[in-house]
Amino acid sequence: MRKQLAVVMSGLVLVGCWAGIINAGESGHYPLGSEGIKAATLPPPGWYLKTYTTYYHSNLFKDGAGNNSGLGLDLDALAIAPRLLWMTGQKFLGADYGMDVLIPLVYTDFELDAAGIDDHEFCMGDMLLEPVDLGWHGDRWDIGAAVGLWFPTGKYDKNHPASPGKDFWTTMFTLGGTYYFDQEKTWSSSILGRYEINCEKDETDVQPGQDILFEWGLGKTLAKVWEVGVIGYCEWQLTDDRGSDVTWDPDVHDRVAGIGPELGLAIPSANMFVSLRSAWEFSAVDRPEGTTVTLTVTKRF
Repeated sequence: MRKQLAVVMSGLVLVGCWAGIINAGESGHYPLGSEGIKAATLPPPGWYLKTYTTYYHSNLFKDGAGNNSGLGLDLDALAIAPRLLWMTGQKFLGADYGMDVLIPLVYTDFELDAAGIDDHEFCMGDMLLEPVDLGWHGDRWDIGAAVGLWFPTGKYDKNHPASPGKDFWTTMFTLGGTYYFDQEKTWSSSILGRYEINCEKDETDVQPGQDILFEWGLGKTLAKVWEVGVIGYCEWQLTDDRGSDVTWDPDVHDRVAGIGPELGLAIPSANMFVSLRSAWEFSAVDRPEGTTVTLTVTKRF
């Protein structure tokens, strides 16, 4: 606990870029739980606006051994993140080629009793640009891949833990697949993996370790418009945090997993699809353990 309090008081407890995740050390950018059923399936050619509204709550911070730290955490974060996606209609390596950009707005309310911290903030978070989105489609399968870059555009202040910015760049590689169990594609299973390579922070000599993340889903389509199923995610930090300002134990690597339901509805008359998913986290180490709720609205133009 002494080590964690020292980290908090030095301002190194950070709210995640958009989903409200905090860590005793550092974490990558990608907000877990953003995708679920058919996560690896990219849409047909066209313009799409996909808006994520995510709420995250946690009052439990797990230490490096996976136990309750007793620090008195109370964290609430609400983010609205519009993502503009263009599937160009062009082919590359046999795949449909597209690109997208995401700009999140984040409100965070952060309290930590053990350190006497009570902070809140509302502003833009770090932006994601994916200049390469590739989608392959077969009779009973889809494959998706992407290369993206997170920009440190969000406000960052090491003395204000509710700041949504990360203060570093991240290169993110994405690859996943969806498999359909029947020819009508009413049953699906999917898994989508992401790998984050984080750069050094601008204001401190800290380079966060690299992360690997997976999101998965098992779904069933009903009456051609409803989609129900179960989703989940997991994340592991693979390499040590590095730098002269790393005051915590770099051998302790963050991890977490989550699972929950998803419900979706297609609205063909409006060219829209709406989904609502929730995940309850477990097995957290060196980070909060809480609940994520995400409402996603996709509109095709």
